[in-house]
Amino acid sequence: MTDVTIIGGGPAGLSAALFTAKNGLETVVFDTDKTALHYAYLHNYLGIEEIDGDEFLRVGRAQVDAQGANRRDEEVTAVEQTDDGFRLTTDRGEYDATYVVFATGESRDVATELGCDLNDDGTISVDSDNETSVENAYAAGWAARKDKIQAAISVGGGAAAALDILSKEQGKPFHDFDTPDDDE
Repeated sequence: MTDVTIIGGGPAGLSAALFTAKNGLETVVFDTDKTALHYAYLHNYLGIEEIDGDEFLRVGRAQVDAQGANRRDEEVTAVEQTDDGFRLTTDRGEYDATYVVFATGESRDVATELGCDLNDDGTISVDSDNETSVENAYAAGWAARKDKIQAAISVGGGAAAALDILSKEQGKPFHDFDTPDDDE
């Protein structure tokens, strides 16, 4: 059983994976490489003067891989609740996980089939921690936000979901805060 499964390898999904994998949770990202970021050129991402969307993804994937996340090129076709969490069905098999994060872009079908509530605009309804109406299921990025979407917002949503998952696992608020001494 995997701790965290993330459906989508764009900014929201990679951000969630970075935080959960970095902090010791077994993390699988189902990434079919269909993110809209391929069409972006970022001039508005804090801390980065400018970057091509493909380069942003390359750097993000390298970070996620370095932290030990398992990225899989598989399409998730169904998610169902189990006694211990969730069972994900892909085009190649089945996977069990405690938590699931929907970072599925404009596609919300799998989350809807799971029973996640939707907003009037068709996005997945989430709380301030990006948790859906289904306990331990999260949504971030375009899946949870329509039209007013930016890479920075998606990254923040993925991070919020991951920090809530980590807080649940720790049984107290979790803060991912590194210092220069941590790199020595």
